[in-house]
Parts: sequence; structure tokens; C-alpha cells
Amino acid sequence: MKLGKNNLSKQLLFVVGIAFLLLFISLGAILPRLLIPVAEANIYNYLSEPLKIYDNQTKAELDDTEIAYIYISENNIATSLNIKDVIKYDKIENIIPKMNKSYGKFMINHKTYYYYTLKENNIRKIALTNDYYINKTKTSILTAIFPLLLGTLLLVGLMIVFWSSIIVRKIEKLKNKIDNIDNPDFNHKIDFQIDDEIRSLALAIEDMRLSLINQEEYRNQMYQNISHDFKTPLTVIKSYIEAVEDGVETESNALSTIKIQTNKLEQKVHSLLYLNKLDYLKNSKNVTKELIDMEKIIKEEVDKFKFLRKEIKFNTYVDEKSKYYGSVENWETILDNLLSNFMRYAKSEIRITAKQNRIILYNDGSSIDNDFLEVIFTPFRKGIKGEFGLGLSIVKKTLNLMDYDITIKNEKKGVSFIITSIKKTKK
Repeated sequence: MKLGKNNLSKQLLFVVGIAFLLLFISLGAILPRLLIPVAEANIYNYLSEPLKIYDNQTKAELDDTEIAYIYISENNIATSLNIKDVIKYDKIENIIPKMNKSYGKFMINHKTYYYYTLKENNIRKIALTNDYYINKTKTSILTAIFPLLLGTLLLVGLMIVFWSSIIVRKIEKLKNKIDNIDNPDFNHKIDFQIDDEIRSLALAIEDMRLSLINQEEYRNQMYQNISHDFKTPLTVIKSYIEAVEDGVETESNALSTIKIQTNKLEQKVHSLLYLNKLDYLKNSKNVTKELIDMEKIIKEEVDKFKFLRKEIKFNTYVDEKSKYYGSVENWETILDNLLSNFMRYAKSEIRITAKQNRIILYNDGSSIDNDFLEVIFTPFRKGIKGEFGLGLSIVKKTLNLMDYDITIKNEKKGVSFIITSIKKTKK
């Protein structure tokens, strides 16, 4: 289903409408309750003032007001003429006990009445009124508040809708950008001026797009390199087979060359499969990280390579206090690939030093160009002598799998490969 601006706008308008409705219901239920204490405080003042001015001699002047009066002396109870208009109850003497405080309220027949008392010259004067004044006060306040509140809410609602429409347009642009992420003809320019989370997301999408382009270019280049690297031994094998068929080469010489090229091809296939295996292990996180005997592994690796070039001298040192973790197989793979590389470039010396929980492998070959150092661990990058390979890429990934890393440093004479732990590894 196509997700568009109108859909999100309608959803937002619906949410805003529901929020307004709930707000009005809440205010209608809560605001009157909040206004009652204020209105009651006013009504007690409203009742008390006349008591200070009028007495039972002037009560006739008050018969048309909303307040009724009761005058209680020792032997007599007098009321204003409007008493039955204010309180719908015949037996006034029965309600006097309900007004036993200086002021307050009471209920009769589900109606609320308010009173205020004042005692002067042995006469107790009571001003009494119903809830008409309270209701009138609440109505007046609500009438004044609601239009202002409604206007404010409408203004806020319009601001929210306007702001949301901007957000929706930005989201729609991001969606179009994602839909056309592999379309080079699409305008991928980011024109979001406000530096907010959406702009950060747009920049992240743009970075992802550029990364995908780079990955695609790298993948194409890698396929070309793999094809070239696999094609060379296959071409040699094919040419020697044809040479035998044409009678220009002996079978024994051809088989020897074919065997060498087949071994090279097998080694390349094995390296490629091993690289894929490392990616699988990285994702599965099922990696052995046990304490290993680094001195033993280094000795065995040196014994494996020392006779390949007799002019190269091996010097090794392993500090017994240093600890290294991982698996014997992985460390053998790392040293195999590094020493194979060293045997091609070293002139007369290879040093392996393991101390302070790091390993430094040095050879006295030529320095590595700084530009090539940045991509030397990338698989199937063209090497120093124009070769393609996976060895150093396997070294890097295998070390990372065991929480180690490797860096390369050009020395005054030669090159050092430095292996260090990137975090503390527990047994």
C-alpha cells in the first residue's frame, strides 16, 4: 500500500480531534469542580455583608433579593418574607439545627443551601441562599474561559497540523529517496535546512546510498580480480594440455606444471571458502577463545617456513608472562598467511616478538606505499607486485574474530606487522 502525505495527515487530524474531544470532556467534568471552592468563598462573603447592615426591622426591604434571613432571639424566630422562595421547605425551625456553625452548607431534598450567621445583642442572624448564585458564578466563569480556551486550542491545533504537514513532506521525500536509492538519475540532494533528527536520517540514508555504490563498484572490481586470478592457472593448465596433444611438450613436464597450477588454484579456492567461513563465524558468534601456547605455535610455524629460503634468518622471542587467546587453528592460519607474505618480500631477516600481550612480526623487505597501506587488508586488491590475494584479508578477519587487530608500520629498514588485543578477553 502506498504511504502518502494524505494518509498521515488524516491520521494526525483524527488524533488531534480525539485529543480536543477528551480535553473538552475533561474540562467539562473537572473545571466546574475546581471552580466550586472559589464560588463558595464568594458566596459566604456575599451572605455576610448584609448581616452587618440590616436587622429584623428592615427585613422588608430585602424580600425581593436572593437571600433569605432568619432572626432568632430567646423566644422568637422571625424570617424574611421571601424565605419560602429561597428554600422550598415549610418547617423552618427544623432546619435551624443544621446551621450550627458560623457558616457552611447543608442539603434538603437533594438541593444545596448556603448560610452565614452573625450574633449581635443576643440575636442570632442567619443569611440563607440556595445554589442559584453558585450556578450563576460557575456559568459566568465558564462562559468567560471556554471561548479563550477554545481559541487557544484551535491555534495550537493549527500549529500542530502545519508542523506535521512539514514533517510529512520530509518523510515523503525520504521515502522517494529510498525508493530511488539505486537510480542515478534521481535528485538525491538533501535540502532539509533544519538540523533535526529527520535531517540526520536523510544524511544517514545518503551515506548508505554512497556506501552501496562503493560496495557495488568494489564487488564488480573484486569479481574481475577473482576472474583474473582464477583464469591464469586455468589458462596455463589448458595450454600445457594442448602442448602435449600437439606433441611439443612431454607428458611428465606438463603434468608437473599442471600439478603446480592445480595446487595454486586449490589454495585460492580454499582461501575464498575460508573467508566466507569467517563471515559465518562472525555472525554466529560461535568462536573459540581459549588460552593458547603461543611459543609452541610460533616454533612450529618457523620450522615450516625456514627451509623455503635458506638465506633468511629467523629470530623469535616469546615472553612467558604474555597471554594470548583464541584457537590454535586460527593462530596457525594467521601466522601461515603472514609468513607466506614475508617469504616473498624479506631480504635476509624475519623477527617474531611476542611480549606485553602483543605480537610484532618484522621483515627487512621494502617499505609499503602509504596509499596501499589503507587497502592492504581488502580482499582481492592488487598487491605490491600486481598480485591478487586473500591472505592479509584472512589475517585481519581472523584476528578481529578473536578480538585482536593488526596494524602495519614502515620502519627505517623493513616493515612491522603489529598484533594487539582490542579488548580484554577472559578465559
